[in-house]
Amino acid sequence: MIETIVTHSGSAHKDDLLAVSVLIARHRAPVFRRDPTDNDLNDASVAVVDVGGSHDPAKSNFDHHHFSREHQPTCALSLVLQHLGLYEDALHFCDWLETAEWLDARGPNKTADWLRVPRRAIAQLNSPIDMTLLRHFAQAPSHQPGEPLYEFMRMVGDDLLTHLHTARERIAFAAAHVERWSIPHTGKTIEALFLPRTDPPSDEPSTAVGNYIRSEGLGEVIQVIVYPDRRGEGYGIARYEDHPRFDFSRVQQETDVHFAHKSGFMCKTTSTDPNRLRALIAGAQVETFD
Repeated sequence: MIETIVTHSGSAHKDDLLAVSVLIARHRAPVFRRDPTDNDLNDASVAVVDVGGSHDPAKSNFDHHHFSREHQPTCALSLVLQHLGLYEDALHFCDWLETAEWLDARGPNKTADWLRVPRRAIAQLNSPIDMTLLRHFAQAPSHQPGEPLYEFMRMVGDDLLTHLHTARERIAFAAAHVERWSIPHTGKTIEALFLPRTDPPSDEPSTAVGNYIRSEGLGEVIQVIVYPDRRGEGYGIARYEDHPRFDFSRVQQETDVHFAHKSGFMCKTTSTDPNRLRALIAGAQVETFD
């Protein structure tokens, strides 16, 4: 049981704040920003995060700075998630994680190259939320339960852990119910996944289907997802990962389509007939798509 969390003083980065947030969520331990002692490094009840030159989960040490330059980009959060057995799921379901690893291990220039974006784009993605939280986390020598920032970090850690545990549950749910549709149309087969209405229903049906696609490695195959509309008896239909083949605003005049997003990424229909749902998908195909 971790009773104390120690991380470095000075400036803070997103990876150490998130790593500490996850540990707070798990253990509700106070946080101290200082150099660790030898006793800290040898005491498994003291989590030493992003400092100390040791990666030894058995002793609750989670530092990556002694890794070689050639080591796969890794950050303190990576090590904590690995220890909790959640790292692989986090890579699947947290698109921001690899970028956080690259920023911490390689810096903004190499991260921008890896992302194939201009260096300035890294700064453009920062927000006052990030800067304020990091600044206040860095300023105080300790953070104690009950304090506003500590409790906010607890919520962040709780939400991340809940997201990862729930993602796995949603995958199992989708795997038990999802149907794959191959729809012939204009000589090019449309690949879709359909999640029927169930009892009890999924709390986040579109997310469940998306998580299933990722876990099964179908991201380059599936073009459209169909899922129960949580606000009605019909279904939502959406292009998966903004596939360019479809524009669902093309079917907005259909009598059973009660909403189509102006950007064309999705629509909602009162229809529950699978054949009709397939027809709406086919009707949304962009004529110029090659």
